[in-house]
Amino acid sequence: MLTRRRLLATLPALLAGPRFGRAQLLDAESATLPPALGDWRTQRYRVGVIVAAEGGPCGGLYATLPVPDEWPEQRVRVVKEEVSKGVRDLHYRPLGGGVRQMVVTIPSVATAGKEFAVMTFELERAAILAPTDPTAWRIPEKPDRSLRGFLGPGPYIESRDPKVARFAKEAAGDHEGWNLVEAIYDAVREKVEYRNGELKGARRALADGWGDCEELTCLFIAACRSQGIPARTVWVEGHCYPEFYLEDDSGAGCWHPCQAAGTRAFGGMPDQLPILQKGDAFRDPDRPTKQLRYVSEFMKGTARGGGGTPRVTWVREGA
Repeated sequence: MLTRRRLLATLPALLAGPRFGRAQLLDAESATLPPALGDWRTQRYRVGVIVAAEGGPCGGLYATLPVPDEWPEQRVRVVKEEVSKGVRDLHYRPLGGGVRQMVVTIPSVATAGKEFAVMTFELERAAILAPTDPTAWRIPEKPDRSLRGFLGPGPYIESRDPKVARFAKEAAGDHEGWNLVEAIYDAVREKVEYRNGELKGARRALADGWGDCEELTCLFIAACRSQGIPARTVWVEGHCYPEFYLEDDSGAGCWHPCQAAGTRAFGGMPDQLPILQKGDAFRDPDRPTKQLRYVSEFMKGTARGGGGTPRVTWVREGA
């Protein structure tokens, strides 16, 4: 945990480019192979929080927000920090399963004052290439413990719903391995028309026959999981898409992406948008009673001595 003094003392090291590296370590532990990568794109991304006190001072401010993490197709380093004097602590923590948070503590904000912590990350994001021999990949017979969370139901991913399971089984037909997953993918895109609307999940998307990128992603993931295929959500800036997990003859697995909504892309991903998090069923220690589909920003604090109101601005943008 870094105090403000230690944070400033270690800034040169941060700017020199230490990488988080967590996702790569997890891949090594679970014998997960990286996907084949195409060209790389370098971009900058700002993430942070700005708090202003209106009508009186505020105190006890505590904020968490997701930040980009490293993945085989994404490299991350801090290149700039903007931290006001009132920030007492700033550090990062992994939630597990595909999210890293920035944690910010601000003891007080004076009336009409402002405190902030905004970090600029440099992201190198690679396109993902589809495998040259997709028939070499098969559905895991005995999924590793790390994959079990991607096999059951989650928020808006009703993989045990009878209609979803029947839809997946009919789509799969007599196919196996890669071809089975691709048959589910094509059936989802054929069944669900892309149309913007409220979040409603896999079951309702199947019933209604329409939905946006989240609905198409939810239904594909739910259908895969109902057939014993690990699958998860990849959250990128302004969009999401699914990944599915298959393994080769040696038992080593790989996460393969597909574009559920938009131009057809199965097994590869030409888009190079910043990856914000991966997964769709998280537990946040600051919100212990909720299972989160996406780890959003969180803030708590109190008014002081005059009933001040904190006005919070979340920063999440390209730089």
